[in-house]
Amino acid sequence: MKSLVLSLVSLLALYSVNCDVYYEEKFPDDSWESNWIYSEHPGKEFGKFKLTAGKFFNDPEEDKGLQTSEDARFYALSHKFKSFSNEGKNLVIQFSVKHEQDIDCGGGYVKVFDCNLDQKDMHGESPYEIMFGPDICGPGTKKVHVIFSYKGKNHLIKKDIRCKDDVYSHMYTLVVKPDNTYEVLIDNEKVEGGNLEDDWDFLPPKKIKDPEAKKPEDWDERATIPDPDDTKPEDWEKPEHIPDPDAAKPEDWDDEMDGEWEPPMIDNPDYKGAWTPKQIDNPAYKGIWVHPEIDNPEYTEDKNLYLRKEICAVGLDLWQVKSGTIFDNILFTDDLEEAKERGALLKQTLEGEKKMKTAQDEAEREKEKSEKPEDDDDEDLDDDAIPEGVDAPVVSSKSFLS
Repeated sequence: MKSLVLSLVSLLALYSVNCDVYYEEKFPDDSWESNWIYSEHPGKEFGKFKLTAGKFFNDPEEDKGLQTSEDARFYALSHKFKSFSNEGKNLVIQFSVKHEQDIDCGGGYVKVFDCNLDQKDMHGESPYEIMFGPDICGPGTKKVHVIFSYKGKNHLIKKDIRCKDDVYSHMYTLVVKPDNTYEVLIDNEKVEGGNLEDDWDFLPPKKIKDPEAKKPEDWDERATIPDPDDTKPEDWEKPEHIPDPDAAKPEDWDDEMDGEWEPPMIDNPDYKGAWTPKQIDNPAYKGIWVHPEIDNPEYTEDKNLYLRKEICAVGLDLWQVKSGTIFDNILFTDDLEEAKERGALLKQTLEGEKKMKTAQDEAEREKEKSEKPEDDDDEDLDDDAIPEGVDAPVVSSKSFLS
């Protein structure tokens, strides 16, 4: 039994050695003000962040994060950490976002940089390695961005991943694997995944249309053709409109003054439209011609699409119309299970937020109800009040029976 326990301990120790947490930030106190750097890029009016758990939370200390605090502002804040590479390992990027302001238009994503980032000059055009997270603007844009830089160009995912659009905290996780596959999780639930080469346009297509191939001139793609033996019936031709047989010339119509009277035209019930011969199967039909493909000479496989040779910084570089978003629980690791364990803790946070928000909403409703003036029972009688000095009419049951 003892040997079994020692074996398990050894395995766990080996597992922990082989798995790394490269960077983690939970914003426990004001130390972020000295660790994170605001951009001073000219020409932009940047907003400030503040440390808070927000208006509703589960734990007032544990749930603190960085919140955007000014409306209609760009935000540009970043932090550098010890550089690492994901060569031969998983790359897991995870963070939580809480749009407690019920955001109308603005970003909730993070950008990942190499060590070349000039933090004090970070702006929207600063080169980055990865951009990941939610973006909302009106009812038409509620998506999760997954953008990779490859050979100096940013490539957007070709799939549409819908983000959460409520006012509570949600965990976003991106996993990039050495086999060139990926996963996107929201609140520890997989919402998308696949192959990097298939879902981004990093590389030219493997196959292209053969430039030498041409559709044969006698290739017939018509499934049906007009019946050559079909003929138009002799009584087919009828005018589309005819004079109204029920119309009569008005009695006061003067031919000399008004001109010759003509009855108005109506739709002809016997009109059959333009005649066309019926269709029959085309005996020469060969189907839709498919352009043959050949191997693309410009295509070269890249087994390292997943690879980020240097990751050194994380930034919040975004625009928001209505401020109030809280960023927290930032994690860079190669251990998906570790990320999931930390992500699972958010469930308790979410439950606490909903409980406090429900209580706040109920208290607000009660406050509005108490501040609303009570209805005066006599007010309904005002409209029917009898003027002073006028006797009220006497109404008896006989009045209703007469």
